[in-house]
Amino acid sequence: MRILVGKYKNRRLQSTLSPRVRPTARRLREALFDFLGPRIINARFLDLCAGSGAVGIEALSRGAARVTFVDRSEKMCKTIELNLEQCGAGADQSELVLSDAMDFLRGPVLLDGLVWDLAFLDPPYSTDYSPVLAVFGSGAALKPRGGVLVVEHRFETPLEATIGVLRRWRVIKQGESCLSFYEGK
Repeated sequence: MRILVGKYKNRRLQSTLSPRVRPTARRLREALFDFLGPRIINARFLDLCAGSGAVGIEALSRGAARVTFVDRSEKMCKTIELNLEQCGAGADQSELVLSDAMDFLRGPVLLDGLVWDLAFLDPPYSTDYSPVLAVFGSGAALKPRGGVLVVEHRFETPLEATIGVLRRWRVIKQGESCLSFYEGK
């Protein structure tokens, strides 16, 4: 797996052979970032269920100001650390949190009111997405104006068009996966 564009272009990233980890496919990452385009520049980016960190590191490579990586696996957090080091990303550009997505959102997001410009959620496809989506739908975690949530999910398992204050405005399908883009109504 390699970084596609930007200051870390062609840097090879480590991943895992675990069947429980499904990295975002190259073409889907391309579509994600091509579509987000200039919104990435100087953005605060949240990579929930980060896995190897490829999506968040791609965001840094393309000009995001800061990325918060959240994953519940200690092994994957160590992989993200290694990948950040290999790319030369500074500690001022990233934060790595060992936590379940919902526990993370209950903590700093709901208690402290932290918000991001862009959030990417990519849990295992068998996961119930609804608790995490409900937090975003409540208006928490995203910048109120212009904040975007992108959810990767199985194409056969479509998400609701409206989740609380968020409405889906775009779906990109690639193979068995797709990305649903949400923004405030």
